[in-house]
Amino acid sequence: MTIDRISQINPDALLADGFEDAIIGMCMQFGQSPVVTYDYKKCIEILQERDDMTEDEASEYMDYNVIGAYMGLHSPVFLIR
Repeated sequence: MTIDRISQINPDALLADGFEDAIIGMCMQFGQSPVVTYDYKKCIEILQERDDMTEDEASEYMDYNVIGAYMGLHSPVFLIR
């Protein structure tokens, strides 16, 4: 799914900077606008490759700095598969 398509569906959808390659789609919930959905494992892999982090470092970074940066109803979600 492209950033352009996401902005057509929900122009208020927020993105996690630097994780565009981990976008797998959007999630919908009754009464809410669709939000961007990322593959959590792919985000970890991006941090490991891009920032030379171990898996534990990347997981801690994701949990605290990315997922922990909740910005309201249009914040992205991260799917663990």
